[in-house]
Amino acid sequence: MAKYLLLIAALLCAGVANADNSKANAPVVIDKDGFKEPLSKLKFNPGLDQREFERSSLNALNVYDPLEEWNRRVYHFNYRFDEWVFLPVVNGYRYVTPSFLRTGVSNFFNNLGDVPNLVNSLLQFKGQRSLDTTARLLLNTTIGVAGLWDPATAMGLPRRNEDFGQTLGFYGVPGGAYLVLPILGPSNLRDTAGLAVDYTGESAINFLNVSEVSSNHPEIWALRAIDKRYQNGFRYGQMNTPFEYEKVRYVYTEARKLQIAE
Repeated sequence: MAKYLLLIAALLCAGVANADNSKANAPVVIDKDGFKEPLSKLKFNPGLDQREFERSSLNALNVYDPLEEWNRRVYHFNYRFDEWVFLPVVNGYRYVTPSFLRTGVSNFFNNLGDVPNLVNSLLQFKGQRSLDTTARLLLNTTIGVAGLWDPATAMGLPRRNEDFGQTLGFYGVPGGAYLVLPILGPSNLRDTAGLAVDYTGESAINFLNVSEVSSNHPEIWALRAIDKRYQNGFRYGQMNTPFEYEKVRYVYTEARKLQIAE
């Protein structure tokens, strides 16, 4: 009897071992999205030397910049202006005003900015985004007390930036030459024209009578500029590279392409 039991146990152990081996030797099923082996289809040139690699990398970062000499001068001016003037003012603003007041100021100006966001969403036939931005304006202007609070974001309606430069790009207008604007930073000919149109349109609409009041009170424009820099986390020199100009130029250009295609 004991022999039969030992024989049965041996057969069971062999079956379990074979089952484990069959699982171990089973082919790995790769997902259809192909992300498990992202490098499997890449082809490398074995004759590629370091100089050719560096030259190819620089070409990949290439952006049409016929005004580069002038742009670099403006970039350097912006760097120093930001370091010596803008950031010290922003730090002073942060020091003398409590956080809830800074948040209220940001919400108020963001609410004003939703007006051109809505106009450009309509011009680009973005129906859902137009409805969301309209709802944001209604909620934040009423419940949010002229935009000092932002209940729309809490209700699942985040702010989406749309400008006339994106609208022009939507209709196929090329960006044109890269351009660095004094204080405002990276842009191009198309986006600079779009910036002028947005400013003119916002003044014409005169939402909440802010544009008309600002014409007699330039301190409102100054506060808006300080708040805009306060909300922007970019810092000159933070990339710690001598090629910061090229990187900022490339990132801006590619980001605008993505925003237009969105």
